[in-house]
Amino acid sequence: MIINRPIEILLIEDNPSDVVLTKEAFEESGLECNIYVAKDGVEGLDFLYKRDKYVHAITPDIILLDINMPKKGGKEVLADMKKNPNISSIPVIMLTTSKAVNDIKDCYALHANSYILIPVSFFEFLEVVEQIKNYWIFNNKLPSFVNH
Repeated sequence: MIINRPIEILLIEDNPSDVVLTKEAFEESGLECNIYVAKDGVEGLDFLYKRDKYVHAITPDIILLDINMPKKGGKEVLADMKKNPNISSIPVIMLTTSKAVNDIKDCYALHANSYILIPVSFFEFLEVVEQIKNYWIFNNKLPSFVNH
């Protein structure tokens, strides 16, 4: 797929360390992208629905979503956005430390597109980001890049 603009990524993550890790890994990957960060589910939905301070927010090409967050968790965000036809086609990659079988099943039942565990080491995380880049950006046809 030919990409003629940066990939717009919304990272909904409350852990500052995971935010830094994700940004560094994407930078290291060489993917031309913009990463926007929402620190909890409420802020993530405000971004997606372009509410309050996000009235001029872009519509992301991909969402990286944590499960366990304050105010509104990842499953609630996923359920909310997948009910809205304006944003339901945006691919959502659950990026989390939760290995709980119920979390995995719940997220797929709520129409998550992928469920990826955050590895412990930075080098393993670099490999995860490389796989996300290769599959979701280069091998996959993102809805936002399809001509209507």
